[in-house]
Amino acid sequence: MKVAILGAGVSGICMAIKLKKSGIEEFTIFEKSSNLGGTWFDNTYPGCACDVPSHFYSYSFELKTDWTRVYSSSEEIRQYLEFCAEKYQIVSNIKFNTEINSASFLSKKNVWELKTSKGKKIETKFLISGLGQLNSPNVPDIMGIDTFKGESFHSSRWNHDYNLENKEIAVIGNGGSAVQFIPELGKKAKKLYIFQKSAHWAMERRDKPYSEFTKWLFKYFPLVLRLYRFRTWVLLGSNYYALVKQTWYTKFLEGKTLQYLNSIVKDLDLVKKLTPSYPFGCKRVLVVENYYETLVKENCEVVDSPILEIKKDSLVDSERNERKVDLIIYATGFRTSEFLTPLEVFGFEGKRLKDSWSKGAEAHRGIAVSGFPNFFMLYGPNTNLGHNSIIFMIECQSEYILKCIKKTLRNNSSYIDVKEDEMTKYNQRVQKGLAETVFSANCDSWYKNEKGKVINNYHKGHINYWLENTNPKFKEFNFD
Repeated sequence: MKVAILGAGVSGICMAIKLKKSGIEEFTIFEKSSNLGGTWFDNTYPGCACDVPSHFYSYSFELKTDWTRVYSSSEEIRQYLEFCAEKYQIVSNIKFNTEINSASFLSKKNVWELKTSKGKKIETKFLISGLGQLNSPNVPDIMGIDTFKGESFHSSRWNHDYNLENKEIAVIGNGGSAVQFIPELGKKAKKLYIFQKSAHWAMERRDKPYSEFTKWLFKYFPLVLRLYRFRTWVLLGSNYYALVKQTWYTKFLEGKTLQYLNSIVKDLDLVKKLTPSYPFGCKRVLVVENYYETLVKENCEVVDSPILEIKKDSLVDSERNERKVDLIIYATGFRTSEFLTPLEVFGFEGKRLKDSWSKGAEAHRGIAVSGFPNFFMLYGPNTNLGHNSIIFMIECQSEYILKCIKKTLRNNSSYIDVKEDEMTKYNQRVQKGLAETVFSANCDSWYKNEKGKVINNYHKGHINYWLENTNPKFKEFNFD
């Protein structure tokens, strides 16, 4: 096999299409699930949708004219990815229900040996990870968590068979997923407790369906759609100066979010609970609809006291208040700082990637790691934007990887491996840049690892990433 891609989500599908269009057809996508879509297949909770406008949460080479809404549902996104896979004829290249547990570079043969969860061994010249950062659910370590006798699940593994009607429900977490399904729970629950670790900055989503005329206009006048997409690109790009660089625009948006909060929530104690104490943009700013409207309902209670213990039918907070519940939903995000989890990767001389990342994951341009030849990552360390569409970044990275592969094949080289000093210099620049952004401010964010190092986010805007990281500088690599 020439190329192995891990994951049939947004990243893996994009990479596969790029390979196919370039004439490289000897590739296989290994997908652990029974269908494609990645996070948009896994996440099926009520109200699940993208918080980036639909027309910019799509591939530039395959624009969709008939998105139903400004912010599309998870199912519509999954259907779009399925359409792309079928149109570009890559479905036959996907091996579903196949999880890769480990990958080892065999220096004598200059190939990667992959091992599946069933013990099968597979060899490939190039290995590309499209696993992303949102594939391994994080469940908190709370005393007594295993003693709970009611129903419990992580929001990304939603149990649709469980009847929510007239139940007492605890939601642990109030991040991007929680703010989408909480309004749906509020309609059905007898009592809904939202346990928040900290308040979030939240902007009004202002979602709406596209009219039939608009969809017709986009279909028959492609330039109009391109201009609309460009407008979205510019507007989202401007958020960089608010969310990252902290300018006057930051104060403007901060004021707008507080105004939005106060326009709905009149209880001053609740307003205080919902007002963040950290800088705007330090954590991902949420885009919400009907969230605050749900929190003011009589059947809802926001709890900002930490959970001390979980018992067989209740949760106890740090103030010793005990709340009986039928269901616990963990909206506690993903293990974002543990890149590639649970995959084990071994490079030259058995070098273990997790050991190389003991102080925090890092890669050259977020894509390649020295000592791990012919290995590339999509949506790797320090490639998240925090204010824009990740698909834009993935397309840039896919182009970069494709050019590295084609260069290696043209040279008839056994492998391509980024120089260690080049990777070090690059990451020093990234961390220096990040130190001047709000991402490094004092707040508990999934952008950071447990040591406080920002390992998820890029330090500049999307235009900078496009200009700097679409075309590889081959002097930064060793070839053999």
